[in-house]
Amino acid sequence: MRILVFSDIHNDLKALERLVAIDADYYFAAGDMGTWRKGLDAAGAILGKRAGKVYVIPGNHESDQDIEGMCERHGLVYFHGKTIQAGGYHIAGLGYSNITPFKTPGEYSEAQMAEQLSRFAGLSPLILVCHCPPKDTALDRAGENMHFGSPAVRKFLEEQQPAYFFCGHIHEAEGAEDTIGKTKAVNVGKKGFLFQPKHAIE
Repeated sequence: MRILVFSDIHNDLKALERLVAIDADYYFAAGDMGTWRKGLDAAGAILGKRAGKVYVIPGNHESDQDIEGMCERHGLVYFHGKTIQAGGYHIAGLGYSNITPFKTPGEYSEAQMAEQLSRFAGLSPLILVCHCPPKDTALDRAGENMHFGSPAVRKFLEEQQPAYFFCGHIHEAEGAEDTIGKTKAVNVGKKGFLFQPKHAIE
């Protein structure tokens, strides 16, 4: 089972074309395909080349309704707050970021983030795809002593210990990897991250 996770395309359609050209069984788009809700259908048309295999969550630059509509129009799977089972794993997705200074369309308070994540508690083994990174990790570092991730996401990872965690949102941390307990965590960015889960049951 080959899984490709990517995030924060922000209308870079050439980058998206390169990602869609990669052969995988599952594609997870972890938010911010457009910018301030613009460009979603252009991105959706490209993602539609892998229709049926593409699972999309909203970032902070789009609402859940924006992404649900894009998915309906282009044959994609709306995956915000959803789960599937594949290769012996539960795979879960949650979009939106924590609160930003910019008042973007897709933001949760920490209490809302914790409530949304709670639906995935107890799923094991779990692969979790979120837009927002965990607080105070390599994944949310935007500069020296600058960490903008979510404490609620961090707490969920510490308590539930999914096998894998993937996110985006903080562009400066693209490609960064970290471990949180037993959880392997990656900020995938628009370069994307292709992997085959260990011990997957085909």
